Amino acid sequence: MDYNFVLNRAHKLNRGNREKVQQFMSITGTSEKVAVQALKASDWHLEGAFDAFYSQPQSRTYTDSRHLEELYNRYKDPYVDMVLVDGITILCNDLQVDPQDIVMLVVSWHMKAATMCEFSKQEFIGGLQSLGVDSLDKFREKIPYMRSELMDEQKFREIYNFAFGWAKEKGQKSLALDTAIGMWQLLFAEKQWPLVDHWCQFLQAQHNKAISRDTWSQLLEFARTVDPTLSNYDAEGAWPYLIDEFVEYLNENGIMQKGRSADWSQKR
Repeated sequence: MDYNFVLNRAHKLNRGNREKVQQFMSITGTSEKVAVQALKASDWHLEGAFDAFYSQPQSRTYTDSRHLEELYNRYKDPYVDMVLVDGITILCNDLQVDPQDIVMLVVSWHMKAATMCEFSKQEFIGGLQSLGVDSLDKFREKIPYMRSELMDEQKFREIYNFAFGWAKEKGQKSLALDTAIGMWQLLFAEKQWPLVDHWCQFLQAQHNKAISRDTWSQLLEFARTVDPTLSNYDAEGAWPYLIDEFVEYLNENGIMQKGRSADWSQKR
């Protein structure tokens, strides 16, 4: 390790940047010198540094196809050439991750999984190859990186929109309401949208129907752009009728209170 470099840099980095350096090192396994250089090149944006680092040919891990086959065979169903619920449960145990952890949604996104709780052989092996993973140890090491991807606005949007098709029943155009509510509570726990519980209660009380893709995608835009106090809500905007009805529900039930936007701004 270049200790002179480390010592010269240590006093120049503020606390926030030092934490980013430590996080980058813990996820990528690089030296502090490499971490500082990568973060400095990305103007201290952690996700940008990750993307640049993993896009470099020398940083990619080449996977062993034989090891990938062994991993797949460990989890695949004994009767069907797929990884199903039992196999995913074993995988989660091996990764020391709760099956309900949102990082498993990120894993499924990387694997381009068509359906919740199952992976085809192509999805499983292709996803691991794209991640540079061919062993359980490498898979475990990638979990913090995949978790950090949720902090990236563009990746979160992609994961959010992926979740609709992934979670809905095969052959259905819409997402069952109870499934949609569970997914929203999972996803907005990351984004900390203060109105998510009111939204779910409104749907159960007044909608009680499946959720369309348009409503699903537009709700993220609503959560991102409209203040929780509705101070910048435009009644003439092109929101789906369900979101307009939700706003009416909030107003009619006296749920909106002044001063809540300050709490929201601190969380964003």
